[in-house]
Amino acid sequence: MTDGAALVLFSGGQDSTTCLAWALARFAKVETLGFDYGQRHAAELAARPRILADLRERFPAWRESLGMDHVLALDILKAIGGSALTDTVRIAMGANGLPTTFVPGRNLLFLAAAAALAYRRGIVNLIGGMCETDFSGYPDCRPAYYEAFNQVIRTGTKDGGIEIVTPLIALRKHEIVRRGLELGAPFDLTWSCYSREDQACGVCDSCVLRLRAFAEAGAKDPIPYATPAVATR
Repeated sequence: MTDGAALVLFSGGQDSTTCLAWALARFAKVETLGFDYGQRHAAELAARPRILADLRERFPAWRESLGMDHVLALDILKAIGGSALTDTVRIAMGANGLPTTFVPGRNLLFLAAAAALAYRRGIVNLIGGMCETDFSGYPDCRPAYYEAFNQVIRTGTKDGGIEIVTPLIALRKHEIVRRGLELGAPFDLTWSCYSREDQACGVCDSCVLRLRAFAEAGAKDPIPYATPAVATR
C-alpha cells in the first residue's frame, strides 16, 4: 500500500471533477473510478473521458499523475429501482420525505466496490466529492456515514489501511464552484442534469442547485441550458 496514490470516485459531475483536481494537486498518482448503474443521466458518464483528456492537455504536470481510469457496472441498482435516476416512470416522493433522486444503497455499493478496487490496486486514499451542506436530504452524504464506513473498512481488511477522504463534505455548493475554478476544473465539460442528454434542462433539482451555486460564486456557468431564462436569473 502506498500513501502517495489516490483513487477518486469520479462521476463526471462538477463536485467529483473538483475533487479530482484537488487530488491531482496533492498526490503523485491518481486513478479514477466511475460507475454505470443504469442511471438515466448517462451523459455524466460520457463526460468523464473528455474531462480526463482536458486535464492531461492543460496541465502537463498532471499528465503523468493521472493513472488508470476504471468503470464498474452496478446493474443491481437499476434492477432494484424506485428512484427517479434509474426508473423511466414518474416516482413520487416517499412518506419519509426523501427526494425522488435518492438511490437506496448507492453510496454503500460505490464505497464497497471502491474500497475493494483500492485494496487490489494497493491504494490507501479513497477520495469522494460528497457534500453534506447541500445534500438535498440524502442521509448517506453526512460525515457520520463516512466515519462509520471507514470503521467497516478497517474491520474488514487485514492490512489495507484504506481511508475514505471527503474534502468537500463541509463546503457549500458555491464554495465548491470557487474551489474548482481555483484548481482549473473544466466545468464546461461536466454534466449535472438529471433530465436531458443533449443539453442541461435548467429546471431539474440538479440544474437548479448548479445554477444557484455558480450565481452565488459570482461566476457564469459555462454549459448551455435549454431554458435560458432559468440559466441567467
